[in-house]
Amino acid sequence: MLRKIPIFSNLKDDELSRLKDIAIIKKYKKGEFLFMEGDDPRWLIYLLSGSVKLYKNSPKGKEIFLHQLSPMNFVAELANFENIKYPANAVFTVSSEVLKIDYSKFRDEFLINPKISIEIIKSLSEKLKITSDILHQELVLNSEARVAKFIVEHEDLFNELKYIKISSILNITPETFSRILNKFKTSNLIKFDNSNNLIFKDDEALIDIYDC
Repeated sequence: MLRKIPIFSNLKDDELSRLKDIAIIKKYKKGEFLFMEGDDPRWLIYLLSGSVKLYKNSPKGKEIFLHQLSPMNFVAELANFENIKYPANAVFTVSSEVLKIDYSKFRDEFLINPKISIEIIKSLSEKLKITSDILHQELVLNSEARVAKFIVEHEDLFNELKYIKISSILNITPETFSRILNKFKTSNLIKFDNSNNLIFKDDEALIDIYDC
């Protein structure tokens, strides 16, 4: 299992054996929390399968969506490296499996490996880009642009999640979301099958809506 994870694929057998000694694999059900905002990051967490949502709660209790993570990604690793408490909540949206590595031992024994350090830096860079995209969405994109961008970049989630959840992620009302979908359908930008699954999207036209 560990050998199949890209960041660990080039480790020697004895290194993999040691990594196995300081790690556990745990399964979670949909709706279970991986961690809560304010928890201490004892484990370096790697999502093996499933999907996990990162979000915060506003002072008024409103959910603020941050990111939906897919398999083969670290989860909130910045908290480990900066030695800070988790800045958000993480909940599983489907049944999932994670690799949990004792971070203090991993730091002392594995971060001295240049290849692993480089992969960690790449992961952190990707997370910074995600943060930048979130700010761009909230400050620059209008409602139609947000929906178009979500359809293009997250077709799997579009078919998986309920519309009320997607509208919450995009910070628009369900009514506005439905109205925009109807407009896109009328304009032949998207098409659905009889089960209301997205079967066609005009990527070029949708991208023009938010990338102008």
